[in-house]
Amino acid sequence: MSVRVLALVGSLRAGSHNRQLAEAAVKHAPEGVEVVLYEGLAEIPFYNEDIDVEGTVPAAAAALREAAGQADAFLLFSPEYNGTITAVLKNAVDWLSRPYGAGALAGKPAAVVGTAYGQFGGLWAQDETRKTLGVAGANVLTEAALSLPGSVVRFAELHPQDDAEVAEKLPTVVAQLAAAVTASA
Repeated sequence: MSVRVLALVGSLRAGSHNRQLAEAAVKHAPEGVEVVLYEGLAEIPFYNEDIDVEGTVPAAAAALREAAGQADAFLLFSPEYNGTITAVLKNAVDWLSRPYGAGALAGKPAAVVGTAYGQFGGLWAQDETRKTLGVAGANVLTEAALSLPGSVVRFAELHPQDDAEVAEKLPTVVAQLAAAVTASA
């Protein structure tokens, strides 16, 4: 059985270290697991119940929901903005949490990883992202985690896919997601 993991990156910046970390997850995915890096979070309007009406859902939000519906699990890459989750990542979770109780996240395994400049690697934001995913109905794997500190210095001249710790630990997180999918099947 092949497992499809949808990767959502909470930074829109072209040179984002979290985006590069997601690229590393694609490259280092264990055999039998496909990590798909979602493009298009920048086009999704802020969640508003008034525009979340069947038949008139904005195309960008509908595309996200479709991609999420095809996923077996989710891997969110969370930078830390002012000590918490980024608006773009929170907005994606909001769209995926609806319709309430039956959104694309409901019951599916999810994990959060990331890197940030600070000494804790964005841990606060990752904890907030896990909380948000849990409230949204995902099966959050709290033990599947990776926080990489000092991103600006650490990845100044080294792509995360070439970092020894990333190459060792990120596939483990992806494998934990795959195992959770298999266990629930």
